[in-house]
Amino acid sequence: MGSHLVIEGLHVEVGGVLVLKGLDLSMRSGEVHVIMGPNGSGKSTLAHALAGRPGYRVVSGTVSLDGVDLLALSPTERARAGLLLALQQPLEVPGVRPYDLLLAAGADPSGLRERMIDEARRVELSPDVLERFVNVDLSGGERKRAEMVQVGVLRPRFAVLDEIDSGLDVDALGAVARRLSAAAHEWGCGILAITHFRRLLSELVPTRIHVMSEGRVVATGGPELAEVLERDGYEPFRASAAQPS
Repeated sequence: MGSHLVIEGLHVEVGGVLVLKGLDLSMRSGEVHVIMGPNGSGKSTLAHALAGRPGYRVVSGTVSLDGVDLLALSPTERARAGLLLALQQPLEVPGVRPYDLLLAAGADPSGLRERMIDEARRVELSPDVLERFVNVDLSGGERKRAEMVQVGVLRPRFAVLDEIDSGLDVDALGAVARRLSAAAHEWGCGILAITHFRRLLSELVPTRIHVMSEGRVVATGGPELAEVLERDGYEPFRASAAQPS
């Protein structure tokens, strides 16, 4: 059966402003769901709210992973339950090496270094990077590839990727997208990717595309929806979001 992530009626407030206004989304193991939408539609707010980032207050709604109420868990507990968030701008963690970060995240220490090196090679990242402090003095492409090492080692049930393609050149984008696509097949990782750009979808083929506007999903379709967005833009979907639900 695999795993099931279900978001229902999610309302989230940030800084006293209601950003998510009744978002619904459901996905299963091995599926690749892509969220697109104009700036300010709530895409990143969704990612941070799912991970439990402080400052993102859930006003109402539910989020469950295999029937477990994620909103009742701490950020650490959500990660241990199988939810991984990859940030648009991966944070520097001076004094902490990737090996120690992965141990703290619950990785099995048996053969961990070997698995890290194998994952680095899969995304064409120099294994030397794994001996540096997390994301310190790394290029944007190296940071995103290093996050793919984390995905490959931790093997989450669902990976939420907030603009993982931001700032990547063609080679880095291809390496990241191919590893994510393989993750969906290798252990049934559900991929929820937030992006502005159709170029990611040439390597990471979506099961479903969701269009967000005004804090909720206003359209859902297959890969062909990306072509509609490229041709018509977001304006028709803004109009849909403005209509009373």
